[in-house]
Amino acid sequence: MATAQEKTTPCCPPQTNKNKTATIPSPQPPSLATFIPAVDSSPDPPPKTASTKGITVMMRAQTCHPLDPLSAAEISVAVATVRAAGATPEVRDSMRFIEVDLVEPEKKVVALADAYFFPPFQPSLIPRTKGGPVIPTKLPPRKARLVVYNKRSNETSVWIVELTEVHAATRGGHHRGKVISSTVVPDVQPPMDAVEYAECEAVVKDFPPFREAMKKRGIEDMDLVMVDPWCAGYHSEADAPCRRLAKPLIFCRTESDCPMENGYARPVEGIHVLVDMQNMVVLEFEDRKLIPLPPADPLRNYTSGETRGGVDRSDVKPLQIIQPEGPSFRVNGHFIEWQKWNFRIGFTPREGLVIYSVAYIDGSRGRRPVAHRLSFVEMVVPYGDPNDPHYRKNAFDAGEDGLGKNAHSLKKGCDCLGYIKYFDAHFTNFYGGVETIENCVCLHEEDHGILWKHQDWRTGLAEVRRSRRLTVSFICTVANYEYGFFWHFYQDGKIEAEVKLTGILSLGALPPGETRKYGTTIAPGLYAPVHQHLFVARMDMAVDCKPGEAFNQVVEVNVKVEEPGDNNVHNNAFYAEEKLLKSELEAMRDCDPLSARHWIVRNTRTVNRTGHLTGYKLVPGSNCLPLAGSEAKFLRRAAFLKHNLWVTPYARDELHPGGEFPNQNPRVGEGLATWVKQNRPLEEADVVLWYVFGVTHIPRLEDWPVMPVERIGFMLMPHGFFNCSPAIDVPPNPSDLDDKENGVPTKPVQNGLIAKL
Repeated sequence: MATAQEKTTPCCPPQTNKNKTATIPSPQPPSLATFIPAVDSSPDPPPKTASTKGITVMMRAQTCHPLDPLSAAEISVAVATVRAAGATPEVRDSMRFIEVDLVEPEKKVVALADAYFFPPFQPSLIPRTKGGPVIPTKLPPRKARLVVYNKRSNETSVWIVELTEVHAATRGGHHRGKVISSTVVPDVQPPMDAVEYAECEAVVKDFPPFREAMKKRGIEDMDLVMVDPWCAGYHSEADAPCRRLAKPLIFCRTESDCPMENGYARPVEGIHVLVDMQNMVVLEFEDRKLIPLPPADPLRNYTSGETRGGVDRSDVKPLQIIQPEGPSFRVNGHFIEWQKWNFRIGFTPREGLVIYSVAYIDGSRGRRPVAHRLSFVEMVVPYGDPNDPHYRKNAFDAGEDGLGKNAHSLKKGCDCLGYIKYFDAHFTNFYGGVETIENCVCLHEEDHGILWKHQDWRTGLAEVRRSRRLTVSFICTVANYEYGFFWHFYQDGKIEAEVKLTGILSLGALPPGETRKYGTTIAPGLYAPVHQHLFVARMDMAVDCKPGEAFNQVVEVNVKVEEPGDNNVHNNAFYAEEKLLKSELEAMRDCDPLSARHWIVRNTRTVNRTGHLTGYKLVPGSNCLPLAGSEAKFLRRAAFLKHNLWVTPYARDELHPGGEFPNQNPRVGEGLATWVKQNRPLEEADVVLWYVFGVTHIPRLEDWPVMPVERIGFMLMPHGFFNCSPAIDVPPNPSDLDDKENGVPTKPVQNGLIAKL
């Protein structure tokens, strides 16, 4: 991921046909200037600052931090290295590149980089030793991890490539890195790729029995047909990963000359298709039941008024977000500073946005870590209709597709408003070329209402502060749904994780005169099945812990009602009861809003001014658990959904709650549910929180033709972390001094009323 030029984005600029990705068609020998220069053995002086269009950009002492996402050149080198290592031309030609990602270094390497190699230079991150620390001349070389699918042999392999500066900078065409390891992973299928989806659609539409089945339904123009390949999941041995399978869903548009028509408004049901994605052939086809196509719904389209035969509102006045002096954040590559917060931004093909090294600058106490790594690691969308094909709709959108690989370019539209810093993201495509999603991540400030306020009723004098938050976000599309993933940082020390759901409902067709109890009828012959969206946030916490320290524990808090008696003679008493979660099996917990249940991550060796341990608490928002029965097939692969909270001690290879390869995974409970069986101790550890949250969607008529945004999430809040409110020093908003009511300047008077001047 690379930084992109910052700019002020207007709301909804005119659409263009420019592609969202810039493609490097095949790996090419990179130039000398592309690669990372050697790291000096001594730190540079404090960096100077420069301003670019209002955003302060700190001059960088080095060019590539160990946590920076892989550059386009590094991806090309990694791919070329693996391809060159193929034993035969046939092997090399059959390689398909699913993911190329950074091998994240050990935490002690990150600490070393932040202490001596990269501004703002924090030597306190390194433990003190007699004679002072031994500073290496340079950091360890960066490494890439590649997931490669062999289309000829149907094998999946994982490669580790060292991207040394020597290999990168050598002239004469020696542009490859060094293969550290190569491992064939048996009995798995890697995530699907967009290229495969396009090929699958073409194969199905060209299959004669399919064309005949569509002809029975009155469709002869295959350009109207939409084939959405869905991963097969695992329902029986027939779905075993010895074959790479897809079971497509079929839809049909009404107008061939309208590229923005909502094709999801006409689902085609009764047709069963099974596709071999390795060889791109139809394995099974059956026209099981002739269900008439739903009639064209006049309300199906979602484009602007004139294009859908309607009228847009005409009374919406312009709303401009203006920061005449620029934003308050500073950017140095992928390092962000804002309102005492600092952190790093990363991006992976699977998770999308990753937040690293989150810390708060707390006056004389200096830099105080909060978390090492924050990300959304998986999401599952199970449907509640037992009828075919909806019972098998249970997408693992991160593990089967990749949230990052499906991200959008945010340079167009209303995705972000105000003064924005964008970051690009680089990925490999299926054939090993490099694709760049421009302006993939958005960084900007938002006004968030009142931060705090109090008015003295005796004097009428009031103090009020506006809340401002820093938002980092990206948006992806997986088939019919859009998901926006947001991390919000607040001036009072809170961190909010938020997911915004929108897009188009996945529908089913109804025979004339029928209804379904498992969905909502939204138009004649058309219904939307009930379903859930379940997300997993992985939070590698580090509350007041330097890298390498393991001084955290997790406490559960429940509010209890005091029993009637001498301690509760008025029957009004209640209190907060704490329980230390001592081991992994004890830490499998569920939300309980009736007891205001929440969890606190505490540092076992740091206290606040009252003598209590410092901490950050996880506060749930609205939530749910899977509503499927315990024997539901998708829960074999998604056992991690059975509880809202899991806690594990940190392990480098424990990243994916359903295992690395959930696609067609036959193994029961792989991943998180298996790891916790070790029942490792948690009383003082480097803890990782896995928080499962979601929403049960019972569709409404108002969710059609496009679903208004629904928001879910949770909050990380300081709990005894600070000695008082960190928001007390937030200054008044300068615009507060020139308030206007109906265009007339106003001022407060002593009795608290407003008098017009």
